[in-house]
Amino acid sequence: MAGSELKADLWVKEYITPWDVYEHGITKILAYKKTAFQEMYIVETGVYGKALVLDGKWQSCTGDEFLYHEPLVHPAMISHQSPKKALILGGGEGATVREVLRWKTIEQVTMVDIDGEVVEACREHLREMHENVFDDPRVELKIANALEVLDTTEQKWDIIISDLSDPIESGPSFQLFTKEYFEKVQRVLAPKGFFVVQAGPVSPGEIKLHARLINTLKTVFANVVSYASHVPTYASPWGFGLASQETIDTLPDPQAIDRLLEEKTNGGFKLMDGTTLLGMLQTPAHIRRAIAEHTQVYTLKEPPKFFGKGTVNS
Repeated sequence: MAGSELKADLWVKEYITPWDVYEHGITKILAYKKTAFQEMYIVETGVYGKALVLDGKWQSCTGDEFLYHEPLVHPAMISHQSPKKALILGGGEGATVREVLRWKTIEQVTMVDIDGEVVEACREHLREMHENVFDDPRVELKIANALEVLDTTEQKWDIIISDLSDPIESGPSFQLFTKEYFEKVQRVLAPKGFFVVQAGPVSPGEIKLHARLINTLKTVFANVVSYASHVPTYASPWGFGLASQETIDTLPDPQAIDRLLEEKTNGGFKLMDGTTLLGMLQTPAHIRRAIAEHTQVYTLKEPPKFFGKGTVNS
């Protein structure tokens, strides 16, 4: 393209829709592995630091991951106000655990990830994200299938966070965006607990998945809120679903939230404060209309199918 100076010899080409591609310029491949579950790259990018790529889909990178991980974790934690036990399903980079551990009230974090090889690679190459949280005595790491853990545990958690890779059909997690999965989560959620799921892009061309996930959550939980955060390297604002049998305050007082965060966390936030939370919980009209329009409920018989894989090209 005229006027463009291309500095990278290697590109991760991520297919966003059948007509849209996001290419990330790569300066170095730090790790590559085809595991039993997925194809993994950890790469160094030209602008956004180190990144994890699974099945060609961008997971997170050091340059803007806070725009994903802080919204993923803290609206649920703030809603609860004094969470003691948290369950994280997925979250291989360790950044989700990092954010949970900002809360002084937390006594136990259990992280379940199906792919131990990805977790080990992240521990080695993405220390900027996990900040050695796996060494914290409050953290229990289980390399296991999330469904099996949900089926067999009798423990209850105040907070459950579903931080899973996108539900592409050939990947390991497409079953974990269904009504049956959410019912299993509800069984192990403590009274007054809160559940959050990463719920796909909310750009107009891709919003069906998010809308249907929100409607699927509504079949299991009395209260569900759709919210989003703009993550530049995802090429789209990214949606989340916050769910509970408890009322969710979508008009929190920013000053009260700031006081809560000062009292009950160790701070260090890059994005989250009371004003940010208040704005985030105001679901835009186009998203509300999509949720009203796309009412299909995802089940094991009819699970979601996220578009495409990406490629690495030189």
